[in-house]
Amino acid sequence: MAAEPAERFCVAEERSGHCAVVDGNFLYVWGGYVSIEENEVYLPNDELWIYEMDSGLWTMHLMEGELPTSMSGSCGASINGKLYIFGGFDDKGYSNRLYYVNLRTKNGTYRWKKITNFKGQPPTPRDKLSCWVYKDRLIYFGGYGCRKHNELSDCFDVHDAFWEGQIFWGWHNDVHVFDTTTQTWSQPAIRGGDPPQPRAAHTCAVLGNKGYIFGGRVLQTRMNDLHCLNLDTWTWSGRINISGEKPKDRSWHTLTPIGDDRLFLFGGLSSDNVPLSDGWIHSTTTNGWKQLTHLPKSRPRLWHTACLGKEGEVMVFGGSKDDLHFMDTGHCSDLLIFQTQPYSLLRLCLDCIGKNAALLKNQIPCLPSKLLQQVLKKITFWAAASHRQEKKAETERQSQLNAT
Repeated sequence: MAAEPAERFCVAEERSGHCAVVDGNFLYVWGGYVSIEENEVYLPNDELWIYEMDSGLWTMHLMEGELPTSMSGSCGASINGKLYIFGGFDDKGYSNRLYYVNLRTKNGTYRWKKITNFKGQPPTPRDKLSCWVYKDRLIYFGGYGCRKHNELSDCFDVHDAFWEGQIFWGWHNDVHVFDTTTQTWSQPAIRGGDPPQPRAAHTCAVLGNKGYIFGGRVLQTRMNDLHCLNLDTWTWSGRINISGEKPKDRSWHTLTPIGDDRLFLFGGLSSDNVPLSDGWIHSTTTNGWKQLTHLPKSRPRLWHTACLGKEGEVMVFGGSKDDLHFMDTGHCSDLLIFQTQPYSLLRLCLDCIGKNAALLKNQIPCLPSKLLQQVLKKITFWAAASHRQEKKAETERQSQLNAT
């Protein structure tokens, strides 16, 4: 079989504080920032990186339309094939603008649209917030941002203030809903329960009609509390009492639903400013956490993204392996795949053929055409994985030579 050109095996640029969603067989990545010579540089706002799960190949597409500014800390979510981006931080400050792009484009053109003809009142400007997707609605919680003096309320913990302009910065614990069918913002009346403490850089996930929140930061405190909000009745659970051991305090981590009653927690930054590489699974049935013991300790991540693939795998992209407050240099571009359930027999067979393509080169052309297409993608997948592994090893060898 012909050798693959190396440029086919490019990957999305390293970044942290970006947005990522899965739609169909693809992972879509937008935004974020990197550090260049101790300066924070936002990634281009007109680039959409797309990862195809079957072939393992990345492609970059230039975007058109009403482009969001280049930002970090925006909240990305997908509904019915559309990627929505809300909030974030750029050179001019915090945003409360909402944009969307149709990912299921017919002509391969990705066009941003800014939502301006909405009804209701959007949240105040903020970043590092979280979002639940439920019944075609985007439900936002928390975040760090700014408010004017007449916007101060119980849902806001003040961090700092600019008295002359009466601008206050701090953490939120309010809930805002955007209905994508009616283009309407609303703030639901919470009907009961104790809300979580205001926070940012927390994480959230939906299981059934419940929106879960874990951890995050307020002032100098990082947390490891778990809460849930009933998205039908708008009642808070209060802090959920956990049986057994539980993850340590953290921010900038991810929480991913991996079944009807399970959540996968990964990474973050601990209270003592250590980047974390631990993974945990929470069962809502047993109300307990279980730490995964086989994860590599050498791959910590914070301010990354985590998305669920089509066979239950969690795809972690980007983020940093350093404490961003003190050494903001370790942004990553690799994709970590966590298998949370057994793969299908077909997937295992395709992987086996893809890994051993050289040995089976005479038999592969004899496969039925539909199966052959899947096999060829798997051959590409493993060729790309091998190429990236060799490139990484070469880079590490070069670094060691330079160090000596």
